[in-house]
Amino acid sequence: ACVNQKCADPCPGTCGQNTRCEVINHSPICSCNPGFTGDPFTRCFPVPPPPPPPADPIIANPCVPSPCGPNSQCRDIGGTPSCSCLPEYQGTPPNCRPECTIN
Repeated sequence: ACVNQKCADPCPGTCGQNTRCEVINHSPICSCNPGFTGDPFTRCFPVPPPPPPPADPIIANPCVPSPCGPNSQCRDIGGTPSCSCLPEYQGTPPNCRPECTIN
C-alpha cells in the first residue's frame, strides 16, 4: 500500500492473534492459521478436537445374576441364558434336585 507516496506493508497491526496476513491488490487480507478458527481481525482459537467416538455398549451377561435357580448352571448362548441342572441333579431348572442314590 502507498502511504505518503511510499510503499508500506499494510499487515502489521491489522490482523488478530493466531492469524496470517496476505497483501492482495495493496489491501491486507487476514485469515486464521491452519488448525484455528474465529474472527481473523480479532483472534483465532484452536479448532476443538472432534468428540471421541461413542464407547461400545457394555454387553450384559444374561447369567449374572443367574436366572436358573439353585443346583443349576447357566451358560450364555448368544446373549440368551441357557439353564441346566448340575451333575448329579435331575429335573428342570429352577427345580433341580439330587438324584436318588442307593447305598
